[in-house]
Amino acid sequence: MTPEKLQGPEDDLADVWERHAGWWQREFTNGADVEYVEQILPLAADHLSGSDRVLDLGCGEGQIARLAAAGGADRVVGLDPAAAQLAEAVRRGGGVAYARGVGGALPFGSGSFGAVVVCLVLEHVVDLDATLDEIARVLCPRGRLVLFLNHPLFQTPGSGWIDDRVLDPPEQYWRVGPYLEEDASLEEVEAGVRLPFVHRPLNRYVNGLADRGLLVTHMEEPAPPPGFVALAPEYAGAGSIPRLLLLRAEKRQP
Repeated sequence: MTPEKLQGPEDDLADVWERHAGWWQREFTNGADVEYVEQILPLAADHLSGSDRVLDLGCGEGQIARLAAAGGADRVVGLDPAAAQLAEAVRRGGGVAYARGVGGALPFGSGSFGAVVVCLVLEHVVDLDATLDEIARVLCPRGRLVLFLNHPLFQTPGSGWIDDRVLDPPEQYWRVGPYLEEDASLEEVEAGVRLPFVHRPLNRYVNGLADRGLLVTHMEEPAPPPGFVALAPEYAGAGSIPRLLLLRAEKRQP
């Protein structure tokens, strides 16, 4: 399906995750998604290790928040705009406190957290600047941000695996879409499931963090995990093309 351009506030996250909470829980939690199991959750555990007060921004049903709590954090809060996600998070337990809200208006005091984790959220958020402002505000000095993104270069609009049979001999390659252009669109990721995606080049994130005193101290572009590559024969050729980007940043002292 061809992505549709976002037209206005009604296309924002207001009720998207409310309507699709069940789909998300079914497809991406409780071990259902190999990329979470083999890659995202281990990376989150590693980069949140040693954190005492953790905010999971856009927590969904709380799998990363529970991971942080199990890892020894003194206080973990999960925040999400969808009541259906939070209800399931509470049902699953795990020693996490939950609140309903959005990234652009966090209901917490300044300097409340030693770490904020944001996993595959900002590429769905239209107002990036307001969210980055709030992340910087609620982090304490020397607090860390652990940010997971769909890789901005390789997950551009129109990118994908191409099996080119016109060439002789045929070639397979990864097509990169218009990387430098910011783009906001609705994409159908599964029949009946349409989500807002906002593509931005990497400099938009890195400079946005730096402008708020959040300096990148670590970056990872991991190869797709073995379990993902094994899902279909055509994925084997994409084993050297990262789907995920991880940025870890630290808030400078005032």
